[in-house]
Formats: sequence, C-alpha cells, structure tokens
Amino acid sequence: MKNVLGNDLIACCSDPLTGFYRDGYCRTGPLDSGRHVVCAIMTEEFLEFTKARGNDLSTPIPQYDFPGLRAGDAWCLCALRWKEAYDAGVAPPVKLEATHESVLNFIDFAALLELKLA
Repeated sequence: MKNVLGNDLIACCSDPLTGFYRDGYCRTGPLDSGRHVVCAIMTEEFLEFTKARGNDLSTPIPQYDFPGLRAGDAWCLCALRWKEAYDAGVAPPVKLEATHESVLNFIDFAALLELKLA
C-alpha cells in the first residue's frame, strides 16, 4: 500500500481505531464504496459540516464500539466528503503519509498539500 507521496502507507490512528477495515489504515477495497482513504484530523467546523450532511461523526454509537469523534482526533474520511468540505472551505487538515494514493483519483494533490498537517 502506498500513500500520496509514493511511500509506504502508515497508520492513521488506532485510538479511536479508524479505517474502513478498522485496522488503523486508510486503505480501501472492493467493499468500500465510500473510499475511506483520507487521513484527516478532525476540526469542530468539519464535524458540524458533516453532521449537517447526514453523517454525524461526533455522536457515540456504543453498539458499533464507536466513541464519537472530537476535534483533534484522526479519522479515515471518504474522499468525496473531504472534497465536498474542501469546496465549502471547511476541510480538515490531512496527514499525507497516512492518506492512500487512490485518493488522487478524486482529489487534486495540490488541494491535499494546501491542507497538509504541518
């Protein structure tokens, strides 16, 4: 697995455990229709934005062992949700080393660089 920089993909986060496969990596496969490949650091603005779009990431869902996200948490986001937030001016910062290379099929590298985690 490679990241957007062409290097080996590193883990995004293990607390809370993220990724489509809940293994900490923003990797994808045939069952991942949302392409959860962007490792992003949550912000209040983004959490409010995605909740308004019908994907509440801040409310815990105990039956799925989901603690709910807070600002500062890392999480593997769907590529098109990140792009939608980017277009709206509320995209969260991106951890490039943990963002899967397939995101480049949906998002320009320049946009990711603009919001890369320092």
